[in-house]
Parts: sequence; C-alpha cells; structure tokens
Amino acid sequence: MRDLKHLIKMEDMLQQANNELVREAQAEGRKAIGYTCYYMPEVLLDLPGCFAVRLRAPNCQTPTMATYYMSGRTCHYGRSLMERALEGGFNFLDAQMATETCTVTCRFQEHLQRMDIIQNPNFFVEFSDVPFKKTENSVLHYKKQLQAHVLDKLHEKFGIDTSDEALLKAIEQHNEVCRLVTEIGNYRKLPVPTITGYEFAVIMLTTLTCPKDKILPMLRETAEEMKTRQPDLKPTWKIKVAVAGAENDDPDFIKLIESCGAIVVADRYCYGSLPGREEIIVNEGQTPLDAIARHYLNTSCCPRFMPQDLMRGRKQYLADVCREYNADGLIVESNKFCEYWSYERTIDALIMPRDFDIPTCSIEKEYINSASGQLRTRFQAFVESVELKKLHDHAAKKAES
Repeated sequence: MRDLKHLIKMEDMLQQANNELVREAQAEGRKAIGYTCYYMPEVLLDLPGCFAVRLRAPNCQTPTMATYYMSGRTCHYGRSLMERALEGGFNFLDAQMATETCTVTCRFQEHLQRMDIIQNPNFFVEFSDVPFKKTENSVLHYKKQLQAHVLDKLHEKFGIDTSDEALLKAIEQHNEVCRLVTEIGNYRKLPVPTITGYEFAVIMLTTLTCPKDKILPMLRETAEEMKTRQPDLKPTWKIKVAVAGAENDDPDFIKLIESCGAIVVADRYCYGSLPGREEIIVNEGQTPLDAIARHYLNTSCCPRFMPQDLMRGRKQYLADVCREYNADGLIVESNKFCEYWSYERTIDALIMPRDFDIPTCSIEKEYINSASGQLRTRFQAFVESVELKKLHDHAAKKAES
C-alpha cells in the first residue's frame, strides 16, 4: 500500500516521551500533565493552558534501577516507567495526575510523589480514587474526586480555566480526535483492510502522547488520504485477529504479530481505541463534568470491575468486536505479574472459544518484548491453527449444502 504521509513523523514522535510536539507546546507556555490510566480522563488534562501526555517507556531495555525500588515480581510496565523516570525521561512533566487503579502504576506514581525524581521545582503528583462499581454513587464519588484532585489542582497550581465553557471546548476538541481516529480505524473492517494494525497503533498512540491540537492536522490529512488508499494486490496476511489485554504501547508488538501472517484489525487493550476513542455526549441540562465522569466509568472495560454481569459483559463486548471487525481469531495478552489482566486473560482463553467459538491465543509477555523469538513461534502456530479451522468450517458448510 502507498505509504501514509505522516507515518514516519508519527513514529518519530513515539521515540521519546518529550517529543517535538510536546516541546513546542511547552515553549508556548502550556503545562505538560502526565497520566497512565484510562480512568484519568485525558479530556480534563487538555483544557486550555495544558495538555495530556500518557506515559510510556520507549527505548527502555532493562528496568534494573527500578527493580531496586520496586520488587522484581511486579509488572514490567510500572518498573519500566520508573526506570525512565530515574533516567530523566520525564523531567519535562509539570504534574502527574495519578489514579488509584492498578497497584504497580500506583506504586510508580507514589515514588514520583515521595522521591525527588522529576527535576522540575514546580512538579507535583495528585491522586484520584476510582470506584470499583458503576452505580449512581460511583458516579457521584468519581465526579467529586475529579473536581477536587484534578480540576481544582490545575486551577490552583497553574491558573487553568476549569469552567464549564472551558470543559465544553476541551470536549469538542477531544470528540474531533475521536471521530477522526474512528474513521481511520473503520478501514480495518473492510474485507481487505487498507490500513495495517501497526499503522493504526502508531496513529492511536500519537493521539495519547502528543498535544491534541498539534496532532489534529495530521489526523485530518490522514483521514482524507485513507479515502483513496488502495490495498495491496496480493495481501501479505492469512487471517485477521483482534488483540486484547493489558498495557500495550509498543507498535512493534503489533508488527511482530503481523509479520507472522495475522493482520490486527481491532485493538481492545490499554492504550487502544476500543474503548478509548468514543465521543463524549453532553446531554441538555447536564454538566460537562457529569458527562465526562459517566462516559469514562461506563465505557471502561477494565478487569478491575469484578461483578459477574460486568465480567460477562466484557466477554460479550470482545465477541462483538471480533464480529464487527471480521476477526478470525483473538490474541489476549497480559504483562507478567499483571494482577488484573492475568485473571482476565486466563478466563478469556477459556470462555471465548467455548461460548463464542472464537479461536484464542493466550500470551503472557514482558512489557519489553525481548523474547520475540518465542512469541513469533506462538503466533505462527496460532495462525496455522486458525487457517485449519477455517478450512474445516468451509468444508463442513460445503458438505451441508
């Protein structure tokens, strides 16, 4: 397929947290606000005068120093973030908006709060508590947390306008990003997709790690470019897969899957777009903060929600995603020592084939994909097994007719 005009620049943006667009925005006097989790609404951090940066640990090799402060039996993701912080990779941050969600990222952010790691005299960390249920009381609690620990702190520390008018402006910008990313992502639903999973992962990640206003012109051009993009005459893939799981901010992991003959057509993982790029709807008479709190609480598919109905709902959502994007199989990944996703991955590996007839590959991996040879073997074997299943299913249908 013809190369996407902005892909190389977007790839460059992902090589470091303090990328070119982040530096441009800070030079304009705006504040860089870090976060790690979907439960910290990025739209609140994109108010005029500041911008959201979802933290990653690009180019981290081995979290040796971080392991000294954090147990070696904790998630590689949290330790890798800590390693980058110790190396000075997050010194550009003006604040870190933390959430009481997964344990290891919580510990990482506590280290930022208690230790003199970030070399910025005005840097601070603020924690918000996130409920474990989706009830009216949960929404009320969540709203109060976001008001007290995000909006009030941004106004108090940096003079950020947190009025309803400012929130509506941030929502409008956020929704345009969501519309464009969704439009681009919908080309993955075609019988022969005109965008690869790797390309889409790069695009999606730039929307999380760059100032929205600075990435929007590239998204608009890419969406227009996709309207006339033609697929390869001979596809390089054999099957289509959806990928679900824990923190996955490495496009090379998606590239590895695709090099084994499986094009990734859906991204139901942390840092993915499903969920993550749905528009926020503010109903008549509703406050923007109420709309934001309900949106993030209700759209989340995080495994920290453990009521039976929500657990079953997540399996149904995965099955619906596989059908909508015409995926032949599902790859569920979790980072080693990831508490929530280890349970979720194990259950998915049982339920998805049994209840929904979706071939499922279960992968436990490190945040840094050092064991790419072993992963390649697993993915190649999975592709072959799904191909055989498709042949058998086709033969059975033909026999019935």
